[in-house]
Amino acid sequence: MALPSVHMLQPATVFRKGNNLYLSRYDCDKRRSPHIAFASIQRSERDTSIDPKVESLLDRVKWDSKGLAVAIAQNVDTGAILMQGFANREAVATTISSQKATFYSRSRSTLWTKGETSNNFINVHDIFLDCDCDSIIYLGKPDGPTCHTGTETCYYTSVFDLLKEQEAKGSKLALTTLYALESTISQRKAELAEGESGQPSWTKRLLLDNRLLCAKIREEADELCQTLENDESKSRAASEMADVLYHAMVLLSKKEVKIEDVLNLLRKRFSQSGIEEKRTRGSHKSQEN
Repeated sequence: MALPSVHMLQPATVFRKGNNLYLSRYDCDKRRSPHIAFASIQRSERDTSIDPKVESLLDRVKWDSKGLAVAIAQNVDTGAILMQGFANREAVATTISSQKATFYSRSRSTLWTKGETSNNFINVHDIFLDCDCDSIIYLGKPDGPTCHTGTETCYYTSVFDLLKEQEAKGSKLALTTLYALESTISQRKAELAEGESGQPSWTKRLLLDNRLLCAKIREEADELCQTLENDESKSRAASEMADVLYHAMVLLSKKEVKIEDVLNLLRKRFSQSGIEEKRTRGSHKSQEN
């Protein structure tokens, strides 16, 4: 299943700055000259009133005949589609104010916040409307597994597997390239733990030999730098970067660090000066020593 990219969505968005959320209003009927307005929503659990400008934006959403729109929750770091539900006006307004993904239950005819019983909330960092203003994405960070079955997402049954094997395994998550690679490395690590015989793959050799792994990371990083120093082609730079990523991810697997943890740190650094971040990192190292 292809995972949509948030970068493909039109700029109708709710974003956070400090303790406030700011809402940009996008006029879906006038795409060539969108009208933008901003409403600041103070974070208050007790304040259930809806800002008039938020009401105005909600009027722009193309709700169906039952007053609902499709609402999709997406992991802000991995890009994984976590779940799909439905939302009405109040659900979206509640999500904006609480920053917890809130939906409308068609079976119970009531609002429900993901995590209200399991504590596996989806903490919303941003909200997107699509180009037609008839579907919504809650872009957020989950506190734990999203699916009631205990899996990371609700999407783990491959249609192609169904067609080939005629029976779903029910354990194959819809992964993007980077996470599929991480999963493959984890499988090789698990096979080693099981004492599998035969000629080890390259990944297994790296997992078994720290010196070899570190030597390859240094080698590939140097070759990546050479593509700049020697003015080599874009394809060559991409190839060397792929080598760096692969070998670095094997090291992360040995350290039991997930690539999601790395992306989470990168996201947190977006609003921080690189110089300040390095200074802070240095102070943390001093404290650890």
